[in-house]
This record gives sequence, C-alpha cells and structure tokens, in this order.
Amino acid sequence: MHYKGRFAPSPTGPLHLGSLFAALISYLDARSNNGSWLVRIEDIDPPREVPGASESILNTLEAYGFEWDAPVVYQSKRYDLYESKLNYLLDEKHCYYCPCSRKEMGELNGGHLPECGYHTNNTAPNSAIKFRSNTHPQHWNDLFKGPISAQSASDFVLKRKDALYAYQLAVVCDDIDQEITHVLRGSDLLDSSPMQLELYKAFSTTPPKFGHFPLIKNSDGQKLSKQNLAPAISQSDIMSNLRELCCMIGLDFYKAGSPKDLLNTLTEQWHYGVLQGHTEYLFS
Repeated sequence: MHYKGRFAPSPTGPLHLGSLFAALISYLDARSNNGSWLVRIEDIDPPREVPGASESILNTLEAYGFEWDAPVVYQSKRYDLYESKLNYLLDEKHCYYCPCSRKEMGELNGGHLPECGYHTNNTAPNSAIKFRSNTHPQHWNDLFKGPISAQSASDFVLKRKDALYAYQLAVVCDDIDQEITHVLRGSDLLDSSPMQLELYKAFSTTPPKFGHFPLIKNSDGQKLSKQNLAPAISQSDIMSNLRELCCMIGLDFYKAGSPKDLLNTLTEQWHYGVLQGHTEYLFS
C-alpha cells in the first residue's frame, strides 16, 4: 500500500505557527515513509473564509519548502461528489432530514419533533441532514496516543439547513476519493474520529490510520488558532520559525542553509516517538 498523507487547511486566514506545525508533522511522516503528500483547501464554509487566504496559505507553504505531489484540491469544487455520497447514505437509511432546532431538541430532552425524519424517514422543508449514529464505541490504534475507544456524542450533521456540506461528510468523501492512508492532525480533532469512522463503515471503506498529535498553546493555555488571534507567520523569518519548531519537539536542525535542506534533515530524524508522551507545547 502506497502511503498518502495530506494537509488540509481552511482558508479562514493566513498560516500561523500552529498550522505550520500541522503541515510539518504530516509532511515529515509522508516523506519518511517514501509516501505522497497532498494539499487540500477546505473551503466549504464561505461565511468564515477570508478573501485571498487560499493563495496566501499556498504561497507560504511553498516559501517554507513544502512540495506537494498532486494538484491542490478545493472542496468548493467537489459538491457533486458530496451530494452523490449523501444520496447513497440516504438511500441506505444511514441519515435523515431533521428540521429540529437545538432549542426544540433541548426542550424535548434530546428528542425530535414528530415531523422529523428521525421518526418518519420523510423529507421536511428547512431541514438539515443528519447521520444516524449507532452510539457504539469506535476503536483505533492512534499513531501517537495508542489504543483509543470513543463514540460519537449524538447524531451529527452532514448537510446544514443553509445547504452547506458539513466538515465530517466532506473530509471523509475527500479522503476516500484521494485514497488517503494516513491522517495526522491536532488532538483538538480527536472527537471527529468516531464520527468519521462511522461514515467509513457506512461507505464500506477501510479508514486511514489516524494520529492525533499535541497542540501548540499560548501562555494562557489556548490552542494557537485564528480564533485566538494567533499571529501569521512571516516569510521573512522562515528559517527561524522552522528552527523554533525543531527546538520545541527536540529535532536537530544542524546547519541547513535552506528550508528544503532543513525539511530533508528533519525527515531523516522523524519517528512517532518524537511527539509521544507530550500533551502540549508552549509558545510564548
């Protein structure tokens, strides 16, 4: 089986050190396994997207020495794929139309309105489409955390009331279509894995290997993210930013003179034990 990994940022702003870390880990693992590394832009939530962010992200990745092995995929151009897969799930009774609001479900102690497709399998206007979670624990051997057993908290949305496709559906459809074998991402996305494993089972497809690595957090204990106003990484401090990540995780950057040389050096040192045993990294 040929290794295929990916980095899949959302264009909600420029890259910051946390997202650079995610790109670096997935890249090193792919290259150390003589595998392919792909880039996918997850642009399926227009209200949250920042104009020009996709181009900024790609330009920054190139400046930092990253090279991808296939044309960049944009989720916004793959709606036909998502709709086809969604129709399959509907036909197989894996999901249903749900017009219920969170308030209404709260008043019903988590139940559904009588007209909801949860009860009737009927369509309803102004509805989301939700996956019927089986409530059973999902099991996987995480590349960084070891054996994990977790389950989806409840039925989850595949297509929103505003007709936008949800992350869980799109990411599984894309990973299947692109034949992704390894998904390495931050531990903040660990809760998504049970939902995604249920979708893989519904599609009768073997899931990729999952690895959830520690997050970089600021001095207040918050994950470095655009929501927490993490500063954008500069293209004038490329080597210093890469070396900072090297120091953070204990890899030796020697005397590499360029970003590509440094990435090659780090690939030779990479193994999962570099991050195992850590719960987070502090950035001040």
